[in-house]
Amino acid sequence: MAGIRSALYMLFLIVTVIPYAFACLIWSPLPLKWRYRLTMGWPRLAVWGARIIVGIRWEIKGAENFPDGPAIILSKHQSAWETLFLPAYLPRQACFVYKKELHRVPFFGWGLALLKMIPIDRAKGRDAFEQVVKVGKLRLQEGRWPVLFPEGTRVAPGKTGRYKSGGAILATRTGAPVIPVALNAGECWPRNAFIKKPGLITVSIGPAIDSAGLDADMLNQKVQDWIESEMRVLNPERYGKD
Repeated sequence: MAGIRSALYMLFLIVTVIPYAFACLIWSPLPLKWRYRLTMGWPRLAVWGARIIVGIRWEIKGAENFPDGPAIILSKHQSAWETLFLPAYLPRQACFVYKKELHRVPFFGWGLALLKMIPIDRAKGRDAFEQVVKVGKLRLQEGRWPVLFPEGTRVAPGKTGRYKSGGAILATRTGAPVIPVALNAGECWPRNAFIKKPGLITVSIGPAIDSAGLDADMLNQKVQDWIESEMRVLNPERYGKD
């Protein structure tokens, strides 16, 4: 049954993303505010489809920790699910930091390219991160929230990747607070797995961490400490007695 539901869901994603991508091109002359709102209809649709077809429900814990002002979101990364959920359901426009090559991906990449996020040209090496800081500062001034995954890639439930300091550097260079996010999407939507399982995903929003007076390493450690501690609250069975 899980295999059938997963196949139906994959078909649902394919059938809906293609016309949505062409729609993104049609409304591309609109102001960014409207382009973003319309484009986020597809991630919302994808999250809804996962709930209806596969049975993947979700809840937000700690929503009161979202500030009414600039912030940088540093999130646990277990699944493709949160890349759909976060931009669709954060209270402000999200802008991911991602490799520019994604713009070449048919349909999905087209919509992404029109949203003025923070693409990285990795061919520029160290200069690429300076571009991230420059563009990230501009996006914060526009009232948007940069979203980064400190572990850099999807990490299986119960595992911890090396927390890279890029998001913390962006925060210390711009003075923006960090909002740490823990989530257990990998329990229902495992990395690189076709089969998706019904269940409840919890997205836990941590208290804002002020970047003032901290260097990037100190801030990064605070983020890691909160996220990994909260992961042990969400799924204690994954961590044994460590």
